[in-house]
Amino acid sequence: MSYSTLSAVALAWGFSARLAPWFPVGVDASIIAFLALDLYLIRKCTPWPLLRLAAHAMTGATVWFNASSQGEIVADPVRAASHGVMPVLFVIGVEAARRLIIQKAQLEAGTATDRIPLHRWVLAPIDTPRFYRRMRLHGIRSYPEMIRRQQDLTAYEQWLKRKHRGDLSKASDDEKLPMTMAAHGYTVAEALALPEKQTREAEARAEEAERRRLDAATRRERAHKKAEADRLEADGELEAVRARVEGETAQARAHARAQASAAERAAELEEAALETAVIAEARAREAEAQRKTAQERQAQAAAEARAAELESLAARKRKEAAEADQAAAAEDRAIETATIAEARRRAAEADQAAAEMEQAAAETRRRAAEADRLATEEAERQALAAARIQDARKHEADTELAAAETRLAAAETERRAVEAEDQARLSPRERAVRKVARLALANHFIPIGEADALQREVARCVPLAAIQDALQVSPATASEYRQEAAALLAGGYRS
Repeated sequence: MSYSTLSAVALAWGFSARLAPWFPVGVDASIIAFLALDLYLIRKCTPWPLLRLAAHAMTGATVWFNASSQGEIVADPVRAASHGVMPVLFVIGVEAARRLIIQKAQLEAGTATDRIPLHRWVLAPIDTPRFYRRMRLHGIRSYPEMIRRQQDLTAYEQWLKRKHRGDLSKASDDEKLPMTMAAHGYTVAEALALPEKQTREAEARAEEAERRRLDAATRRERAHKKAEADRLEADGELEAVRARVEGETAQARAHARAQASAAERAAELEEAALETAVIAEARAREAEAQRKTAQERQAQAAAEARAAELESLAARKRKEAAEADQAAAAEDRAIETATIAEARRRAAEADQAAAEMEQAAAETRRRAAEADRLATEEAERQALAAARIQDARKHEADTELAAAETRLAAAETERRAVEAEDQARLSPRERAVRKVARLALANHFIPIGEADALQREVARCVPLAAIQDALQVSPATASEYRQEAAALLAGGYRS
């Protein structure tokens, strides 16, 4: 009906035949769209009041357009109302649906609030606004619940008046709490229980404060004990460090002694090397003597070869002389020719040279024998030196083995002593005294005699300088340690 009416009005108002059918769509469809969107947003709990106002404005517009489509409204009100009533009925139906949806959503969410009946506004126009204000301010959604609260407050006020004979000024502050706290949403029971509740909360706060205080005291005590434990642990670590330092010091001293032994061994080895150099020099001299002997033997051989050659020459000469003698004898041996005389002279010279060569060969043989004797003596000395070096090395190895065994035994004794001291939880001074006693035992302490004799024996075995070097203490402290060590040894301490 509205569509047909507004289409005709649009043609009458100058809209074209093409646009006139869309005019009622724009007006009436906007109402449906705004109201439908408003209902959807209410369903989603996100209402937007502007949509409802826009829908109502468009509803008013379409009612006006429909009512005025037949001419002036005042000219025929009944006819105008017949055209404008349908949009009004549509809006009323939508509003009813909107109310139903809102109520259902509030019931589902638990936020539905009862309305104050109209008759109360009419019958109690003065008290009802205060009643309404209390309901809305303090979130009281049930109207019967609010009635019950009002009745309880009135009944309590009447009881209080009866108690104090109508004079409420005689009532205490605690008794007036229901009237005072009613404006803040408290019931009579809640207001009367408020002092006790506050007392319990104060006691709970006091208990909580006391608990925190005790916790703080416990934490302080725990921190104190932890600090004490840390201190004891630090003392233990300090003792351990001291023991380690003492062990390292002893190890360093042992290392120094080992280095000293190594230096001594190096000196001995150097001496042995020197002896070896002497031996090498002797060998060089022997080689030189052998070389000279070889040269002399070569010279002797050459001399012997020369002598043999001279003897052969002499033999030839003698043979020639004999032949000459025979020739001379054949010539009646009467005349010695110059040739025979010369031959004899040469033979005599050859004999003399042969004798000289024989003498030189004899001298060469004598020198070779002397060189052989010297070489034999040098070989004997070299063998004796080698034997001595072997004996020295064996003695050094035995000494090193004994020193190593002694150091091992001392280290084992020291380890057992340290373990025993750790188990006994001895103080640093007691540990130092026992270390001095062990030094005395390591230096062959003889526990005989009275206390004075033991003191002298300990002083002999362990000088103050050794104690100062081992424990890094002053002379006075070292003397005290030695005296206490003597007393400890006199008491039977042996490890």
